[in-house]
Amino acid sequence: MSNPFAEDEGPQPPQILKTAVEIHANLRLLLDNHIPLLIRFAERNQRYQTYLVEINREKGWIALDELIPSDGERMMASEEPFQIEGSYEGVRIAWSNQHPVHLGELDDARCYWAPLPDQILYHQRRNAYRAPLLGQPIAAELSGKTIKKPLAGKVLDMSATGCKLSFQGNLENGLQTGQVYEQLSAKLPFGTITTAAELRHVIFDEKLGLTFCGMRFYRISGLMQRQIERFVYQLQREARRDQVSDRFS
Repeated sequence: MSNPFAEDEGPQPPQILKTAVEIHANLRLLLDNHIPLLIRFAERNQRYQTYLVEINREKGWIALDELIPSDGERMMASEEPFQIEGSYEGVRIAWSNQHPVHLGELDDARCYWAPLPDQILYHQRRNAYRAPLLGQPIAAELSGKTIKKPLAGKVLDMSATGCKLSFQGNLENGLQTGQVYEQLSAKLPFGTITTAAELRHVIFDEKLGLTFCGMRFYRISGLMQRQIERFVYQLQREARRDQVSDRFS
């Protein structure tokens, strides 16, 4: 029997992030996790590897490590435009540089200073991981123009793009699949999130007396989505750590 709540989200379409907060948050992921980056110069097939080694948000600069192979530094010196990308947890983060870069030093090592990008491409290519929340009940509330009274429920699991909710009683006749509800709020550990959400699935379980709803976040703000992604990633890491502990216990 197929599970209607199984991940059907698949890879998400690319997003162009333009706010300074979003750009900095994603570059910080590449920096803090020491993610290898690929550089390709315009009209050249050779790819080069580097790392993001510093972000100076105040001055508007980022520092890139020396290139591998080293002959790529010749293109850097001649100010050829390039594209740069890295992958973190199934997300491709990429941007272009059309501006001159400057050879410099950071902690007594050679580096290249380039301007902070004014936009980056963010592409989630992996199915969104669903983090179960059964061990830590999270209160949720669903409301909208078609709901007379806000519905109080619980979040059962969450991914970067949606969540599964449970409500007491049979709500199958009162909720419409495909309907976008104006306000879904959930009290997560880092604070309450509020966004519109589309109802993808609704099922009433007679034995449990509960209605289960699969929701997809609708037009969620970029900043809020980054917060949710960090929260889900934290839960994913904890789940992996628990699996390892169980394996060796």
